Amino acid sequence: MSNAEAAPSRVIAVYIYPGLTALDAIGPYEILRGLPGAVAQFVAEARGPIAADSGFLRLHADLACAEVAQADILIVPGGNAPAQMKNPAALDWLRRIHATTRWTLSVCTGSLILAAAGILAGGAAATHWSARETLLQFGVAPSRARVTRQGKIITAAGVSAGIDAALALAALECDQATAELMQLFVEYAPEPPFKAGTPETADPRVVDRARAFLRRAYPA
Repeated sequence: MSNAEAAPSRVIAVYIYPGLTALDAIGPYEILRGLPGAVAQFVAEARGPIAADSGFLRLHADLACAEVAQADILIVPGGNAPAQMKNPAALDWLRRIHATTRWTLSVCTGSLILAAAGILAGGAAATHWSARETLLQFGVAPSRARVTRQGKIITAAGVSAGIDAALALAALECDQATAELMQLFVEYAPEPPFKAGTPETADPRVVDRARAFLRRAYPA
């Protein structure tokens, strides 16, 4: 087999599903797809377009779960996590793929899906701030850090924290210089105009509005 035909050294499986939050998947994808030898695959229960939680944006699944039996890196985004937490086929596939990975990364409420699959067993994990108490139901301590590592499992807090987690993973998988290169490529140097990025720093009225929106968007 020639070098051009050689199997990729890093297979990245990004699990996507109806109602996912697009940046949860795309943020880590933009970082990790640049790793040497990386091939990123968007995987869903069936091939084809998958509607994000906006209802308008669609991501395309290259492969169906049944076609993927192994991955070096598994990415599980959040969004409509409650539906996936009750999806036996998805949970079974995630368990099987996790058993083959070097790294499993969840973003936002993706950690709830990992917990429902039994992949998170005790310890601590990050998730969206509004879902911290749900992690407790699975015996997992909610971390307030943007990125939390437990063995080969890396969990990120809400949405934008997926970029931080992917950079941390890139450093572990390759080295810090490679991670810094990917950071520079995407010019990730956040300087937010407001201090409302966490419930601890946001105005309580903003937090209340956010909770009300989330209850409507993701009913239990």
